[in-house]
Amino acid sequence: MLHSLGLLSICKNWRNFFMKKTQTMTIIAILSALSFVLMIPNFPIIPGVDFLKLDFSILPILLGLILLDLKSAYVILFLRSLLKLLLDNGGPGSMVGLPMNMVAFGIFILSFVLIWKDRDSKVKYVLASIVGTLAMTVTMVFLNYVYAIPLYAKFANFDISKFIGVGKYLMSMVIPFNLLEGVIFAVSFAVVYAATQPILKNYISNEN
Repeated sequence: MLHSLGLLSICKNWRNFFMKKTQTMTIIAILSALSFVLMIPNFPIIPGVDFLKLDFSILPILLGLILLDLKSAYVILFLRSLLKLLLDNGGPGSMVGLPMNMVAFGIFILSFVLIWKDRDSKVKYVLASIVGTLAMTVTMVFLNYVYAIPLYAKFANFDISKFIGVGKYLMSMVIPFNLLEGVIFAVSFAVVYAATQPILKNYISNEN
């Protein structure tokens, strides 16, 4: 009798485990697809700088962070990027820019993990947004200088140093773009989170 109850308990635990794994994989797949779709409509936010464009693909990734965890959010980010390469490859521009985009998003997301632990704290949300935006901006300046600018010059025949100079490009384009991008991300996700908060809290409470 005890043996049967023990076996039944083990089977139930395994069933719950696989159901949870399946549910997690489904959420990751849906959010990855949605994130990829949101990469398609993109637009410049700095006047006269048409090649630096913003999209809202980070929003489903941040939802994945709330619903699941950091690892799952990074998986969504990776799958979104893989879909971009396979289905909407922009050539050398994508090959150079996409890894930088992944790093930028990864850093922005990490700031929320480290700082915005209390989901009800608006102050912590703002602080995480500020830290994430500044960290993303500093990292993008560095990566543009050591990685993107040389590669664009070599493989895309676009040498920014011959047009306006590296320093001016970083100061007048890269820094303003990333600062504004971070602000737009923070405001946009605040709206999305406020709209979906009851659903998110219900899902999380059921999981716990």
